[in-house]
Amino acid sequence: MNPEHVKPTEAELEILQILWARGACTVREVNEQLNLKRETGYTTTLKMMQIMTEKGLLTRDESQRTHVYRAAVQERDMQKRLLDKFLDSVFKGSAASLVMQALGNSQTSAEELREIRKLIDEMEKGGAK
Repeated sequence: MNPEHVKPTEAELEILQILWARGACTVREVNEQLNLKRETGYTTTLKMMQIMTEKGLLTRDESQRTHVYRAAVQERDMQKRLLDKFLDSVFKGSAASLVMQALGNSQTSAEELREIRKLIDEMEKGGAK
């Protein structure tokens, strides 16, 4: 299966977040991280990671007794794909509507506002997309 066409579930995204942050991990290491948020059985984590490997979201190194998993998709690529889909389906493709809704619904720090202004300035100069 081509991972570019796979939309991960919420639980799969949690596993991807762990692998993006930590790099290659065993099922036990991923399960320990998941258990910091909520109780998740080892066999549940194993099954999910096996399914994710079949979907092409993960790769598995079977050269050692303990298999090591890696994310097969880059975090930034997945963020872009999911955001594009969300933007199209919820905001009819309007980035402005998305940004206004996001800024209106949360407490945006002064630092975040500076970063947003910097990005807008760069985009206006043609330096970012």
